Amino acid sequence: MTKNILLVGVGGQGTILTSKILSRGFMEQGYDVKMSEIHGMSQRGGTVTTQIRFGEKVYSPVIETGTADIIVAFEKSEALRYLHYLKKDGILVVNDYEIQPVTVAIGAETYPEGLLESYKETVEKTYVIDAFHKAEALGSTKAMNIVLLGALVRMLELTDIDWKALVAEEVPPKAVEMNLKAFEAGFEVK
Repeated sequence: MTKNILLVGVGGQGTILTSKILSRGFMEQGYDVKMSEIHGMSQRGGTVTTQIRFGEKVYSPVIETGTADIIVAFEKSEALRYLHYLKKDGILVVNDYEIQPVTVAIGAETYPEGLLESYKETVEKTYVIDAFHKAEALGSTKAMNIVLLGALVRMLELTDIDWKALVAEEVPPKAVEMNLKAFEAGFEVK
C-alpha cells in the first residue's frame, strides 16, 4: 500500500532538505519512493511543497486531492492552503510558527486568526509542534525542519532507520551536531 506525505512551507524553511532525508530513509527500508518538489517564489518567502509517495511500487510522485496520509506544515497558514489534500483520517502536523506574507506586511490582507484551533476542530489527528522555540533553544531556528522530522519519525514509529546518520550526511558538516540535537528534540515531542 502506498503512503503519501505532503510537506508544505515557505522558502528557506528546509522543506526540501527534510523531504530528501525522508525519501532516503524510505529507500533504505526497501520502499519504492517518488518525490516531487514545487518551488514557488522560494527565495522570496513563497510557498514550497514536496510530495513523497512510498510503498511497494509507486508509479507517480503526485499526490491527488484528498489522498495525503500526512501533511506536515512548516508554517501554520500553509496548512490551510493545502488541507484539501488530506484524506479524512489523515494526520496533520503543524509547526506553531507564523511567517507574515508580503501582502500581510503591507496591510493588503490580514493573517488568519485561530488557525490551530480550527485545525484541531477539522482534523481529528492534529499535532501542533513548537519547532521554532525548540530549535531556538538549541542555537539556531534554521533547525526547525529537523525538529519536525524528529517528531514525524516518532509519530510514524519509523525507528528501524538510522535517521541520525541520514541527517548527518545531508546537512553541512558545521551544522551536524546542532541538527542531531534538533532531531532528538523533535523525537522527544509527545
